[in-house]
Amino acid sequence: MEPLLLAFLVTLGAGLATGIGSFLAFAAKDTNKKFLSFMLGLSAGVMIYVSLVEIFQKAVASLGEAYGDHALGYLWATIGFFGGVAVIYVIDHFMHGSVEGSPHEAHEAHEMDHPDKEEHERRALLKMGTFTALAIAIHNFPEGLATFLATLDEPALGISLAIAIAIHNVPEGVAVSIPIYHATGSRMKAFWYSFGSGLAEPVGALLGYFLFIQFVSDQVFGVIFAGVAGIMVFIALDELLPAAQKYGFHHHSIIGAIMGMGIMAVSLVLFLF
Repeated sequence: MEPLLLAFLVTLGAGLATGIGSFLAFAAKDTNKKFLSFMLGLSAGVMIYVSLVEIFQKAVASLGEAYGDHALGYLWATIGFFGGVAVIYVIDHFMHGSVEGSPHEAHEAHEMDHPDKEEHERRALLKMGTFTALAIAIHNFPEGLATFLATLDEPALGISLAIAIAIHNVPEGVAVSIPIYHATGSRMKAFWYSFGSGLAEPVGALLGYFLFIQFVSDQVFGVIFAGVAGIMVFIALDELLPAAQKYGFHHHSIIGAIMGMGIMAVSLVLFLF
């Protein structure tokens, strides 16, 4: 098989694993608030753990190598992280001001005797799922490029990397599919949002390789990863966990968050071997 075709297929397989997580939405029921609370907590745990343990550390390593100084790399990664937080906060602020039924309103809707409470919650979940899909797609873009280049350079290494990415892409798919499904009631929409976020991986591989490879540097790669880590942590803390706990099942959401972290930890440990 041609090296370019193999690298593309390996990257495609890793990215589309995100869509597998959407099938978990098929088991969900609209009335099962415990399940929704647990799964939203699990999604938050996945995003927090992978952001702080994997993505941010990759950013530090890339920037440290670029500047030849680990401390300086850590400093720029930190700036990039909070830069990502600032970007998603500004986006959230403008969406809050322009879209009725923002997540902030929905977070408090259960405490109010509001006639449109269900509609507020539905809109909040839909926006949450859309934001999560966007963050994962941004994260998958450089990840796809990394998998593609690794497979071109050393197929065995690239395949091992793709397997590890595929494992932790499955729970990332859950992070997209669960809120979309509960917002729309459509299994197909939940699947396509999740599936679409995974497509960013092969798209990132192709566009990155054929169009932008000459501009990619350790500095750019590191700043992108740090910013994406900040975006994902913000979404988990501002959207996923508040939404998970507002249904009144606090322990279910926390257990879900811990299990989400555990799933990501296992996938990363497996990659080491």
